[in-house]
Amino acid sequence: MTEQPTISSHRTATGIGPGRLVLVVGPSGAGKDTLIGLARAASADDGTIVFPRRVVTREPSSFEDNEQVSLEAFAQARAQGEFAVHWQAHGHCYALRRAIDDQIGAGRAVVANVSRTVVEAMRRAYADVVVVSITAPSEILSQRLAARARGSDGRIANRLYRAVDDAAARPDFTIMNVGSAEDHAREFLRVIRNV
Repeated sequence: MTEQPTISSHRTATGIGPGRLVLVVGPSGAGKDTLIGLARAASADDGTIVFPRRVVTREPSSFEDNEQVSLEAFAQARAQGEFAVHWQAHGHCYALRRAIDDQIGAGRAVVANVSRTVVEAMRRAYADVVVVSITAPSEILSQRLAARARGSDGRIANRLYRAVDDAAARPDFTIMNVGSAEDHAREFLRVIRNV
């Protein structure tokens, strides 16, 4: 499965809306899932914000809240049109289920950790897209990845220096995730809520 990211075709000429799609991007080890988890907990009583689980074809991790499936199950779900978007990264397949379209259509903010490679297509497919880059200095990223010790991640150097040279993937907001994760999660939540 070496193909370009694919987006749902069920949209209007102006894109799926009126809700917001908040795309979280950044290098491995930046703490994306940590900040997403803290923002999810802080907004647990807010029905206007949704944090869908990604579908992934790699082993489960205590660092992430994903729906782990086999490569065969992923391919079957993709063939049946169950995904709003899917992509490949670091030798694994990832997707977001089509339910995000209904959530955005209902006016909710949907927050998802995605690859930069899908940002351009998602900006075209959805009416209101905000890209948040969560990052950290390379020495901190390297330490965090080494602490993870997840064999399926591949070489740390490859994960640190992968880049997407695409103007559409440039973030609207950048959070340098060094120091208090709680402070950065509050900053992230203000972006999600557009306040």
